[in-house]
Amino acid sequence: MAFSPLVDELVESLRCLPGVGQKTAQRMAFHLLERGRSGGSRLSEALDQAMTGVRRCDSCQNFSDTAICGICETPERRNGTLCVVESPSDLLAIEQAGDYRGSYFVLMGHLSPIDGVGPEEIGIERLLARVAEEGVTELILATNPTVEGEATAHYISDRLDGREILITRLAHGIPVGGELGYVDGFTLTHAFRGRKPLSD
Repeated sequence: MAFSPLVDELVESLRCLPGVGQKTAQRMAFHLLERGRSGGSRLSEALDQAMTGVRRCDSCQNFSDTAICGICETPERRNGTLCVVESPSDLLAIEQAGDYRGSYFVLMGHLSPIDGVGPEEIGIERLLARVAEEGVTELILATNPTVEGEATAHYISDRLDGREILITRLAHGIPVGGELGYVDGFTLTHAFRGRKPLSD
């Protein structure tokens, strides 16, 4: 059953969000129209401002309202350590953990030749230039532990081969509170390869 063209367009527009199918989009649209018109207007305004005002940081490629994001503008962050992540959500997760205090570079994806995503599309040359310009002493490759994430990390490492720079990879393994019986083989393999001496 078709509704008015405006309602149909609202439903279809909501379906662009990840994980939102036809039924969920209808439920959202009906909620906004029945009880949430003020919230809908605020959402519309915020979307419009974000779509026109949010850009990529000229230094790290993260989302920003300005040419250089707040993290890159912080002098204390330029301490010779650069963490490479695949997406802004990965950067946010690291920031929320609260332990890392260096700089970032956001790839906005990973290498995927099948999908036509090569080094140019994710800014590898910009990353390499930044490493050279800023005198980075440690590059942390925090790409995801997927086949594509691993391939991306190895590609970056190969491109920096021969330079005086420490290249590290985030440890992968058994999560805190996890039980061995429920851990998949890929995670266990990484845990065994990354084992280290038990210290006091």
